[in-house]
Amino acid sequence: MSAGHGVPAPTPTGGSPSIGDLLGDITRDLSTLMRQEVELAKAELRQSAKQSGKGAGMLGAAGIAAHFTVLFLLIAIWWSLGEQIGHGWSALVVALVLAVITAVLGVLGRNQIKAAPGLPRTTDSVKRIPDAVKGNEGNIR
Repeated sequence: MSAGHGVPAPTPTGGSPSIGDLLGDITRDLSTLMRQEVELAKAELRQSAKQSGKGAGMLGAAGIAAHFTVLFLLIAIWWSLGEQIGHGWSALVVALVLAVITAVLGVLGRNQIKAAPGLPRTTDSVKRIPDAVKGNEGNIR
């Protein structure tokens, strides 16, 4: 039983707490710490997954746009060679517009995925646990 901030509370007889009481306090504190770390990891994972999902969606859209770019380029070549007049050039213009859209979506999607933060606070916090358990909080960087 702790009186607050790691200071053991005196026993009912007025003496020092028993080993069992101290171990109980340590177990409770570690359990609380682990629950807090799990909650922090969950929150960071949700945030990272959301941002990565956006990036993946944009990359998926870039893939679809790339498919249509190839399709229209092939149609433009086919149409130009088959007709030898202006119809092919209109298909080429459409293909070029789709190529620009593909490039923009690809860059935006890649940037979204690169910007996902991962689990920086959880990693830092978990690194501090061994020193905190040893009572060396002053050695924590």
